[in-house]
Amino acid sequence: MFRLDLKIALRSLWKNKGYTLINVGGLSIGLASCMILLLYVSYEWSYDRQFTNFDKTYIVYNNYKANTQTFSWPSTPGAMSDEIKNNIPGVVYTSHSTFPEDEVISNGEKKFQKKSVYADPSFLKILDYKFIKGDSRTALNNVNSVILTKTMAKSLFGDEDPINKTVKLKNTEVLKVEGVIEDIPKNSSIQFDYLMPWSLLAKQQSWARTINWENNMCVTLVQLQNSTVFDKANNLVKDIYKRHTKGATNEALLHPFSKWHLYDNFENGKSVGGRIDQLRIFLVLAFCILLIACVNFMNLSTARSEKRAKEVGVRKSIGSSRGALIGQFMIESILLSFIAMLFAFTLMELSLPYFNSLLNIELVIQYRDPRFWVLLTGLTLLTGVIAGSYPAFYLSSFEPVKVLKGFSLAGSSSLSIRKVLVVFQFVFAVCLIICTAVIYQQLNFIKNKPVGYNKASLVEIPLQGNLSDKEKLPLLRDQLIKSGAASQVTYFSVSLNEGGNNTFGISWPGKSPKEKVLFNYRDAGYDFAKTIGSGMVAGREFSSRYHNDTTNVVVNQAAVKAMGLKHPIGTVINTFRNRLTIIGVMKDFVMESPYKNALPMYITNHTEEVRYAVVSLNSTQNISTSVDQIDQVFKTLNPNFPVSRKFVDDAFEQKFQSERLLGILSNWFGGFAIFISCLGLLGLALFIAEQRKKEVSIRKVLGASTMNILTLLNKDFIKLVAIANLIAFPLAYIIINKWLSAFEFKVAITILPFAIAIGLSLLIAVLTVSAQSIKVAKSTPVDALKCE
Repeated sequence: MFRLDLKIALRSLWKNKGYTLINVGGLSIGLASCMILLLYVSYEWSYDRQFTNFDKTYIVYNNYKANTQTFSWPSTPGAMSDEIKNNIPGVVYTSHSTFPEDEVISNGEKKFQKKSVYADPSFLKILDYKFIKGDSRTALNNVNSVILTKTMAKSLFGDEDPINKTVKLKNTEVLKVEGVIEDIPKNSSIQFDYLMPWSLLAKQQSWARTINWENNMCVTLVQLQNSTVFDKANNLVKDIYKRHTKGATNEALLHPFSKWHLYDNFENGKSVGGRIDQLRIFLVLAFCILLIACVNFMNLSTARSEKRAKEVGVRKSIGSSRGALIGQFMIESILLSFIAMLFAFTLMELSLPYFNSLLNIELVIQYRDPRFWVLLTGLTLLTGVIAGSYPAFYLSSFEPVKVLKGFSLAGSSSLSIRKVLVVFQFVFAVCLIICTAVIYQQLNFIKNKPVGYNKASLVEIPLQGNLSDKEKLPLLRDQLIKSGAASQVTYFSVSLNEGGNNTFGISWPGKSPKEKVLFNYRDAGYDFAKTIGSGMVAGREFSSRYHNDTTNVVVNQAAVKAMGLKHPIGTVINTFRNRLTIIGVMKDFVMESPYKNALPMYITNHTEEVRYAVVSLNSTQNISTSVDQIDQVFKTLNPNFPVSRKFVDDAFEQKFQSERLLGILSNWFGGFAIFISCLGLLGLALFIAEQRKKEVSIRKVLGASTMNILTLLNKDFIKLVAIANLIAFPLAYIIINKWLSAFEFKVAITILPFAIAIGLSLLIAVLTVSAQSIKVAKSTPVDALKCE
């Protein structure tokens, strides 16, 4: 019986090639879109899960309570690791490591500035990277040793065996290669190109050797025996800061390592989400697109009901049961679904390289993973069952006597259901149009919002080697200006687009003993505000005309407001370093998130702490010439280090990656949803045309024009789309209002996105329906009436 049903299904699909093509097209686009989104969700979900004991691994967070606000960071003191290991029961391993930082590593003339991490030996016990060469048990024991990734080893040594060979760190430290590991996957939160012992950092930096519970500068990982000891361990970890620092308001928190990437937003010391919210959106989007494709199948199948009615009548007359008919139609639907999946595979393989390059990720189809085939088969069967359920039950319900005498619509309920399905499709499509429009409005609003300085003409270059000597800074500045590449040059302690380096240890006249305010602190060279294109609100900035600015400080407007100073110039403030006198107030400028207000900041003139040269390009010559001249100056003054410059504007654009990703995927898959919805509308148009063919012919005989007929046929569809818009508007408003609530700076919700949505949806609907309506309106009346 199954073979007979399969044969009938194949014959039916082959006989109706146009119908089959439309259905396969809609289902394949829906399945491909769903699978790509599911691949992306799976990729994001797999972050930090490639390690054997990821489910027992935790990262220590530092919750700092200040006034009514709690700040949460994944940075902790270097002493945290040993404290937890020695005093918290249930702990197997702990480790501390630095955050990834660009440093120069070289082998002869081969020099690269790549990401480095310093870590203790237990780091490799917690995160069991795959070793290609070397022994993970001893790889970080020796002070002057290094572990390279596969690509880093290839870059430094080519096809040679790198084990026991030497490289140089920053052209000074000679390190022996004691291990080569596989490249760090992109879905890993800790990214590096080479790994070095913590003891090497302690040898170079005195602060890495001292026990200081107020210096939060490393990542602390903890591996527990099992999840059952988590609650007890977390409670004991909580008060570590208070046990070591009198009056501390810090609390430590164990946060699952596998959730570090997805749950990175904290409020009042608790994880409240993060990227996981975006994944939920994409998950809903995936299945909604697939559901829309299934709705298309239903509409297109029922639109052909007149052609299948007599087949059903004949089969019922010769004894076929309704269950057998349902089985036949379900087999046809599932068969079509599997054919669509074959085309979906082709679409996925063609589109994945584009999406990978667009999103800078590595989505791949895991053909060797049994779970992939189980999911794929299940998804295909589910699609076939959902898509074929309504047509199967509807078509099998026809009564033999009625359909053999002449097909008539089996009541108005079937038509109403199809209208509801089309309304659902357009509700989803309209919501996507509105949300995508608002996302792009928000992105443009933030991008065009003043950031407080002229980022477009600035270039940053790390100060390495002998250029880190403050005695060389005036020479570098003079050479850059003389070359014609720069109009202004200054120095800064961190990148203009980076956070970090902050403290609560600031006091000022009138400060309450219990008042705690988080300040960013930076060091800068002369003419900093002038170079970056910012401005001074009051007083002056550091200048070569003054030779005693090391005891002075420049603050920003946010700092003045936080301290409540009416006359800030001349005010003495106390920092964890020393007493400083305010000589100037600088305009606020964006450093961390462009979506939030600038934090209070003070800037000192300790040039021994600066790490970047900030160059304002000469506007009278082209950029490429200026860049070449900058490279030449750095190569001349510092030949042993590669020039690693970056445009401040390009780095600033990276801050919008998450929102840009949401906009791109919403745009692409919203377009797919709209296209598939058009096929659904076409299905209903075909159905209506079949039912009203005789009515249209009679109207034409009585003198109705083509335009009259088009108006008649399009009127009902425009009503459906209008209803869909009315339902979608409040839903879209709730969604975008919730999304925008996460930003301090946000675009106002205007009527424009809603106007775009209703205009676009109506235009698409009219064009889609008219394509079928014109065919009916121009048909010869006698063809439809000759049987009457």
